Amino acid sequence: MNKENNFSPEIIVASPGRINFIGGHTDYNNGFVLPAAIDKKITFKFRKNGTANICNVHSTNYNKYLVVDLNTIKPSIEGWENYILGVLQQLLNRSDLVKGFDCVISSELAIGSGLSSSAALECGLAYGINELFDLGLSKLEIAKLSRDAEHEYVGTKCGIMDQYASVFGEENKVLFLDCLSLEYRLIPMQLTDYRVLIINTNVEHNLSTSNYNTRREQCEEGVEIIRKKYESISSLREVTLKILEEVKELMSPVIYQRCLYIVQENERVQKAAEYLKNNNLKNFGELLYQCHEGLRYQYEISCEELDFLVDYSKDKDFVIGSRMMGGGFGGCTVNIIQKDFVEIYIKEISQAYKDKFNIKLDAFEVAPSKGTNHQLLTVQENK
Repeated sequence: MNKENNFSPEIIVASPGRINFIGGHTDYNNGFVLPAAIDKKITFKFRKNGTANICNVHSTNYNKYLVVDLNTIKPSIEGWENYILGVLQQLLNRSDLVKGFDCVISSELAIGSGLSSSAALECGLAYGINELFDLGLSKLEIAKLSRDAEHEYVGTKCGIMDQYASVFGEENKVLFLDCLSLEYRLIPMQLTDYRVLIINTNVEHNLSTSNYNTRREQCEEGVEIIRKKYESISSLREVTLKILEEVKELMSPVIYQRCLYIVQENERVQKAAEYLKNNNLKNFGELLYQCHEGLRYQYEISCEELDFLVDYSKDKDFVIGSRMMGGGFGGCTVNIIQKDFVEIYIKEISQAYKDKFNIKLDAFEVAPSKGTNHQLLTVQENK
């Protein structure tokens, strides 16, 4: 493959990261979530290369190259490659039209930050190949196959929220998504005097993937216990606080707390959607704090760095909500903050965090944005 500055793409795809305002870990429990695509993205440049089966992928951020033979795809020991390999395998499972291509990838999303760079990578690749070879896949099929790729090649048993938000996002809108029916409605987010501030801890504890899968297994264990009394229940989505209290004595304290968090979080998401619909940002922000406390003490997937950032914001009148995002044990917090205080707060919390942990954090504003989309290039534009 030619160097990037000589690369003449046929298609350019922009695939955004996502934030999830509330609905932590409810997606794989068939619950409700409230995510949005953001204006930070991964960009893909695609072109056919005339071969039947050789695919060349270049990551500019890491200056790494991956050459894939479509006839012999198998998992790699290089973690980042499995997102690509998994998507290609899923596409081959669905179509015989995929041929050789070249692709250059550049990203504005930090790995492990909780902004779901993985879903952006999966969906952007699938979307681009779908357009390049006219596979005829729908947006929903792209989201589903991207999730399946992560299950089978990466080993993270994620729900569909990240991929769904990355594909279906709209500018200045938040998705209220039902992860059971996969139906959603768009809710306008009228920030006016507020901004969405992402603060990256710049830590990722190695517990993240293994504990993510463990939490999912614990929720499934809880469902099996509940089914001893309520046979029709298939997920925590269908469980009420009343039902949970009735079976509490059958559960270990840990399993009970995991289930309790999910049941309460589903209620919070539905309240949050109503608050946002009515432009009640202050009550909306309070639910973010409640979500974090649940993730911290009931679901136990926070860490000292995340807790410090959330706790630091609590006595600031200009911050109306803060919580950790993502799988846990590192990554980012999402904060809703009055626009006039953004720069002052970044400076203040950066210093406090550096003093506490001797780590430099990153902080930046994001806004709800359009989901994965593409631009077809003419011959003239390629020159």
